[in-house]
Amino acid sequence: MSTVEKIKTQVVVIGAGPGGYVCAIRLGQLGKKVALIDKGSMGGVCLNWGCIPSKALIHAAKVYDEAKNSEDMGITCENTKIDLAKTQNWKQSVISKLTAGVAGLVKNSGGKIYQGSGSFLSSHEVEVQTGNGKNYIIEFEQAVIACGSKTIEIPGFSIANKKVFDSKEALDWTQVPKSLAVIGGGVIGLEIGMLYQKLGAKVSIVELTDQLLPGVDAEVAKELAKIAKKKGLTLHLGSKAKSYSGEVGNLTLKVETSKGEEFIPCEKILLAVGRAPFASIVTPEKAGIHVEKNHIPINDKMQSNISHIYAIGDVTGGPLLAHRASKQGLIAAEQIAGHTHSIYDVKAMPGAIFTDPEVATVGLSEQEAQQQGIEYTTAKFPFVALGRALSTKSSEGFVKMIASKKDQRVLGVHIIGAHASDLISEATLAIEMGATVEDIALTVHPHPTMGEIMMECAETALGLPIHIASKKTNASTKQNRSSQSSKDRQL
Repeated sequence: MSTVEKIKTQVVVIGAGPGGYVCAIRLGQLGKKVALIDKGSMGGVCLNWGCIPSKALIHAAKVYDEAKNSEDMGITCENTKIDLAKTQNWKQSVISKLTAGVAGLVKNSGGKIYQGSGSFLSSHEVEVQTGNGKNYIIEFEQAVIACGSKTIEIPGFSIANKKVFDSKEALDWTQVPKSLAVIGGGVIGLEIGMLYQKLGAKVSIVELTDQLLPGVDAEVAKELAKIAKKKGLTLHLGSKAKSYSGEVGNLTLKVETSKGEEFIPCEKILLAVGRAPFASIVTPEKAGIHVEKNHIPINDKMQSNISHIYAIGDVTGGPLLAHRASKQGLIAAEQIAGHTHSIYDVKAMPGAIFTDPEVATVGLSEQEAQQQGIEYTTAKFPFVALGRALSTKSSEGFVKMIASKKDQRVLGVHIIGAHASDLISEATLAIEMGATVEDIALTVHPHPTMGEIMMECAETALGLPIHIASKKTNASTKQNRSSQSSKDRQL
């Protein structure tokens, strides 16, 4: 027989992912009594089954691939092997350190953790079902919903029958499949697909739209497709997965393409068509919370239609990004603590995709600029013209910069290449601060580094690139702009 303990607290946070735990820590720092609820380990999907485990395995696959393919540098590794079960143990050790660290930080800030499923009973009460016979009813003054998202399924491809796998399961495999069919050419599908391709699997990607990474700048997506094919991936763009037959280890995926039906033999099928908000899991209707298509609409203070109940992260709708959730978590916490100046006024939300090579993007794509009727200019600089890239065998890809034609302010930056996930931060800061391409060009970047490519691309946007050939340009134009810029800074 289960027992119920009633508790009072100031703030309840439902969900301990990168939004929820960050929110709980900040609330504790600001003097609030906090109860943090999650049925799983601290860190949510991102830390336990998504962002961190996938990047750990991607890194392991890269090390393995480099060990096998470094003969041109005079490095020969004979009989290179990977013990994926051992790799999984290492991955889990990384996760365990991080989850323990997060739990410690929450507790050190004064928060109390309740492990169980949290759902609303009313606009001031949450029930926690632990599954161990002792449940809780927590009465609160304010609440923050951070319950995240769930895997999207498509008709005929249920993961419940254990013949089709989702990303969580694929990141726990202890053996590399000889062949893998991936349904979905978005972020999750490509990251995992490329990971297993490096480890020796024959990988086929089936994507419904006409480009990989739908929503990403088309030129970047096209370049990634070219590189993916070169690496041995088979791409089926503008294609729809219809059905499958057989058992795990001997499956056939039926695909509808523009050229007719195709059949892909494979050992395993990975369903990776994306994730969707999961508001219903917390029974928001019992608290009177308005929900649209399973996501919770919020204002710039992170408030739902019930002013003392906030929502952050994936449950509020796209883009579904861990760093967006964390930012929203900080704002919600500060609002609850009375810091009313803290609002969501982000101009530039970056995204990083850990394919090979990496893709990162921030701001407007060229297609979005066209749709908005903005007059713009573009510039590109290739990694192959960068000394650091060549010296590290990382010469694939380019940086593409989009700027306002009127005042040269940076509107968007799109990168495909090594360390794109790190390089995008400079571009994000530039857009957030309203910087121009000249501001980036005038900033000294250390040599030899990957970061130089931002300066080189900005110089190209000004018509005066140093390390790639260009048409002759009147150099006095840049000198005049630079002089004015210096005067502006002095003022």
